Amino acid sequence: MTELRVVLAEDHYLVREGTRRLLETSGEIRVVAAVGTADELLDAARRLRPDVVVTDIRMPGSAGLVRAGMEGIDAAHRIRETSRDIGVVVLSQFSDAMFALDLFRDGTEGRAYLLKDRVGDIDELLGAIRSVAAGGSVIDPKVVEGLLAKRGVSDRPPPAELTPRELDVLREMAHGLSNGGIARALHLSVSAIEKHVNSIFLKLALESSPDTHRRVAAVIAYLGPR
Repeated sequence: MTELRVVLAEDHYLVREGTRRLLETSGEIRVVAAVGTADELLDAARRLRPDVVVTDIRMPGSAGLVRAGMEGIDAAHRIRETSRDIGVVVLSQFSDAMFALDLFRDGTEGRAYLLKDRVGDIDELLGAIRSVAAGGSVIDPKVVEGLLAKRGVSDRPPPAELTPRELDVLREMAHGLSNGGIARALHLSVSAIEKHVNSIFLKLALESSPDTHRRVAAVIAYLGPR
């Protein structure tokens, strides 16, 4: 298996070093730079051209990123604008969906939003890194659950109501699972999952596009603000 080259951005030294060692001991990741500011993150991404950037949502040293507390997301947008082949994983302590939706506002390809407690679950973190490196997308399941809860009490109906089973499939999509993975999680056949997925895309009017990862786009389209 080819190692993925990663730039890690985290302003707390101990957290940064702990995450770096966790990633490198997996045998799948080579951390080519571990930095502590937004300036250093943008510079490392430009110089080293990693496969993936993993960054905290809050980074000192704004480098013209004017939204305090959102430097990681702003850096992600800048990196994706100039280097679309670099995937970005944003680690955040905020489960509020507004932060995730901001990350995905210009597209979903090659982007992931995970809560920071996922760092301790190496399989979750590696899965997100592999997904964005391949152009996929991941949104933290806890964020999805919060959005579902809000939609459950909303007065505004969605544009096309999803069935309970389609909502189950949507939740699993947020994990970045393939159709086969969703089938195993829900104890259904792959063909049944394919039908549910196609129905979700149809109801949410999500057409196939090379610039949009429809699985996360479906989560955002259905659960995002209206």
